[in-house]
Amino acid sequence: MSADSDSTIAWHRAQLKKLRETLKHIETARFTVGEPAQSRKTGKTQKTIADLQRKISQSLQIIAAYERQTRRPLATDQQSLASVSWSSWNAQTVPTRSNNSR
Repeated sequence: MSADSDSTIAWHRAQLKKLRETLKHIETARFTVGEPAQSRKTGKTQKTIADLQRKISQSLQIIAAYERQTRRPLATDQQSLASVSWSSWNAQTVPTRSNNSR
């Protein structure tokens, strides 16, 4: 992952990592320790998980919108290449080697 020039996007990427780790920890603890079906803690845990998933979704949407606006197309198919303005390319010629350079 490259460095983000937008600090908001960098913050969302960091938050995304933290939120996913927290969600993983909660779900792992929930299944290894277990919870009684009628426990008050079950409702709180489910609410926490739902909140984390909502925050993850929001950060993913913000990052995806940013990448759609700023990212270069990476396709090299015929149609994509046909739309490139080739007049802006500056072709550099490779210097030829002379026989005397050996």
